[in-house]
Amino acid sequence: MARVRLSVAERREELLRAAIGQIEARGVAAVRIADVAAVLGVSNALVLYHFSTKENLLAAAFARAAEDDLARLRALLGRRTTAVRRLRAAVRWYAPTGSAKGWRLWIEGWAAAVREPALREVTRDLDRRWKAALTAVVAEGAAAGEFRCPDPAGTALRLTAYLDGLAVQLTCYGGTLSRTRALEWVDEALARELGLDREALTIAAR
Repeated sequence: MARVRLSVAERREELLRAAIGQIEARGVAAVRIADVAAVLGVSNALVLYHFSTKENLLAAAFARAAEDDLARLRALLGRRTTAVRRLRAAVRWYAPTGSAKGWRLWIEGWAAAVREPALREVTRDLDRRWKAALTAVVAEGAAAGEFRCPDPAGTALRLTAYLDGLAVQLTCYGGTLSRTRALEWVDEALARELGLDREALTIAAR
């Protein structure tokens, strides 16, 4: 059966989705152009026509996955409710116990970014945009008197670092920490950063 002719944008999207799947299945180091091409039944030359190199393809695939996560983050933080509710929903979603990104994908990306400048720029940009979105809502909640937080940017940085560390523990070292306990720690970390006790956070987020 003949393949449907796709637009350039549609073809790129198809290739990026295939690349994301291969990264999750094989890891960054093991993925080849041929693997991505084989998934879709196309030639290696077609993949290279759109992305020039494997490094460009992988960087673009990570950027595509990041946009999905950032869109979800913006939706959670943009709800018409209190800052505490929005922050708790976003943090619990992003935590490795929630329904956010496949953490294996991002741990692979962090590791590869040490040696790949293109990937490093993608992961750095994702990190910057995530922190900026959190910072804005923390500042908004503090200004509204929902909680006290003299350093919203510092809070965003600490929360992100903490959640990333939990992701490594739960993804790479299974069995060392239960998901239930990890979620409790996530709530405790958020409450501490907002100057609330955990019970007050839970009540405010209802």
